[in-house]
Formats: sequence, structure tokens, C-alpha cells
Amino acid sequence: MTTTPSATDLDAARLLLERLGVTPQDLLNTPKPSSAMPTFAEYIPVVSASVSKGTRRAYGSYWNRVNDKWGDRRIDEPTASEIKHLVADIRANVVPRRNARGGRSAGEHLIAALRCLYRHAEDDNLITKADNPALKVPKPRRLPSTRRAVADNRLDDINHIAATTGNDPALDALILRIHTETACRRGGALALRPQDLDTD
Repeated sequence: MTTTPSATDLDAARLLLERLGVTPQDLLNTPKPSSAMPTFAEYIPVVSASVSKGTRRAYGSYWNRVNDKWGDRRIDEPTASEIKHLVADIRANVVPRRNARGGRSAGEHLIAALRCLYRHAEDDNLITKADNPALKVPKPRRLPSTRRAVADNRLDDINHIAATTGNDPALDALILRIHTETACRRGGALALRPQDLDTD
């Protein structure tokens, strides 16, 4: 049977909370106790199944790395310092490519993948926002893009060669024109259908 607390009871509760250094907000932010905190190996598949296909494609390889490194650990165990160390490790071991930027993108994507995972843990009342270690690790700042437009004289040369050589110069010139005028990517041109064209 629930009874309404008296003014004396409430004063006593306030005094106790004050002495403990606990605010009413702290009590509200405390996650509900769970029977067992999941490990990364247990929780990553749960999160992976609940996100969109695009998110899974973007973060899946990073979740796999986290699982390889921390699979048997509970998700509330790693600290912000350990996440920073994991970011540094992944940046140091990134596959070198012609357009490599020192692993900055890999570090950024790892942090984003962990933030996604921990955001789901917050939603599932496994941790509080204050306990989210991924929020305490800043993402690496993005460097300016190295992509540049093709110079006008170079573009003229490319268009001239395409329109005067090859097996189907007229088609080649049209393909180049669509890219020049719409700035579409390769996929946009490959997906083009006759009904997409403005015949006028």
C-alpha cells in the first residue's frame, strides 16, 4: 500500500540527499539496473540489426574491429582513454592508399561507430549520457579536400579527344557533357534511363 510522504519525511529525504551530494536529477539519470551488462560481442549484433543498411555498411567494419579487440568486455568497461588508444592503433594500421590522409577518416569513422553503439545503449537504459565514453573523445578535424575541378583548357582537350576518336564519339561526347553539366557521379550516369531525358 502506497502512502503519501509527510513534510517531515520529505525534509529528511532532502537532507539525506544533500549530505550524500546527490541531486534529484542524478536519481532520474541513473540507468535501470539490468541483470547483466552485455559484452561488445553480444551487443554489436543487436545494434547492427536495428540500424539502416547504409549505417551498417558505414560502421560494420569498425564494429568488427571493436569486436575483435574488446568482444569479451562489457560495453561499460572501456574508458575514453582506451577509445583514444584504439583510434590511434587503427590510424597507425590503416591500409595506405594514393589519397591517404594519415588515417584521419578511419579514426573519425571509428568514433562515429562507437557513438552510434553507445547512443543505442543509452536508449536501452544500459548507460547514461554522462557515462558515454565515446562522447568524451573528439573526432579528428577534417583536412581540406584535395579534390579539384578539371581546368577549362584540360576539359576542352578531353572533350575534343572524346568527340573525335573512339568507337562512338557522339555517345562519348554526350556522356562527358552530362557529367560536365550536372556534376553527377558515375553511378548517376549508369542509372540514367531514356525517360529521365528531356527530349526538348
